[in-house]
Amino acid sequence: VGIDTTYHISVNMFEEFKSDRYAAPPLLKKMHLAGLHGRKTGKGFYDYTDPKNPVPMKLS
Repeated sequence: VGIDTTYHISVNMFEEFKSDRYAAPPLLKKMHLAGLHGRKTGKGFYDYTDPKNPVPMKLS
């Protein structure tokens, strides 16, 4: 499941249940808005430039 999918699930769960427990974490929102969706975009928590050797991204 990609970062974009996880973000949208969090948003929908929050809207449905109105509980902060389901709110998207700030980092997840930041990554989604930056287009860092994981394997489908080649970058997310890891850089998939070389799919055989993904490298952890430095996120801040």
